[in-house]
Amino acid sequence: MTHQLRVPGPTPVPRRVQEAMNVPMINHRGPAFRNLIQECKAGLQWAFQTRNEVLIFPSSGTGGLEAAVQNLVNPGERTLFVSVGAFGDRFASAGEAYGADVIKLDYPWGHGAMAQDVAQILDDNPEIQVVFVTHNETSTGVCNDIAAIAAEVKQRGRLIAVDAVSSLSSIDLPVDTLQLDVVVSGSQKGWMLPPGCSFVSVSQPAFERQGVSGAPRFYFDFAKERDYEARGETFTTPAVSIMFGLRESLRMMREEGLQRIFQRHRDIARGIRAAVQALELELFADPRFYSDTVTAVKAPRDDTELNKQLIATLRDELELELAGGQAHLKGHVFRIGHLGDINRQDGREMVERLEQALIRVGYIDGPVGAARAYEEAVGAELAAVTPASQGRAPVP
Repeated sequence: MTHQLRVPGPTPVPRRVQEAMNVPMINHRGPAFRNLIQECKAGLQWAFQTRNEVLIFPSSGTGGLEAAVQNLVNPGERTLFVSVGAFGDRFASAGEAYGADVIKLDYPWGHGAMAQDVAQILDDNPEIQVVFVTHNETSTGVCNDIAAIAAEVKQRGRLIAVDAVSSLSSIDLPVDTLQLDVVVSGSQKGWMLPPGCSFVSVSQPAFERQGVSGAPRFYFDFAKERDYEARGETFTTPAVSIMFGLRESLRMMREEGLQRIFQRHRDIARGIRAAVQALELELFADPRFYSDTVTAVKAPRDDTELNKQLIATLRDELELELAGGQAHLKGHVFRIGHLGDINRQDGREMVERLEQALIRVGYIDGPVGAARAYEEAVGAELAAVTPASQGRAPVP
């Protein structure tokens, strides 16, 4: 049995990426790095489906979100933050930290945001110039309808900044088609990389907005970073090893193709949800907003101790590492990450181990056919392996 890391992030790193990072260090102000960053930026534009600038910051995804706030808000100016969970709350907290007059559109955890609510707030508050919203909320397994939200925002001539840390590269998010102004993603999610880089696409209107925004900034300055990257450098010391890995992961993504990547994630997510329900467990998210990268599951019998025992049994006895809940959901849900380097067989093994763990903790008496439910929901088209998982390295 091999260890499976299936939290919403960090995600498994394929052997090809590991080997690509295992190279001698280079001068980040030299010609070799210029070639590296140019290839990475071109690949990121392809994956973001954009012609906008895509900046590479050495930070976690949260750093990219803070960059969006720093470069777009004005202290004292009314700004809308849409939250459906822990990371939406974090986005809004960053807005407050930089002095924005935050209007927070809050939804009960497990529910998605409604475009008409966003439109109403913008109509009632014409002074709002920027909307910040989470695409995929990993704390709840919710994926917002960004297309509908963005349509309302752009119809009213406002800017939109999107937290796509756990979606972009796994869930279809055509940045240019949707006219998204700032979009943030993070290396440790669907990009199949270690933590350490955030990727931020910035539209021309967003750069123009930065020119009149008054929030303090230094490390995460969009215009400064753009100017450095235009000459093949970065403002601060970059995460060079991760960028070597990024170049390789982008090559693997091109081999598979974006639409096949998105379909793979849809298929596996559908299978995971079917298996969870076959196991007599309840999904946490509103069915209208299911995520294709993370599934939140209500604790068996809403028993926090049983939930804790289940997660420990999976990790310690069955070598499957899942995540618990966050904030007030701690102990009340567990979360299954299914993004990045994951194939059909991985998903089947996950639900088989989950079934075994539920038997061991006494929640079910015996097998209930989780693997069968998974396979029937996935369908016949999904291949057993992906370009990433071929020749996958063992996980310690």
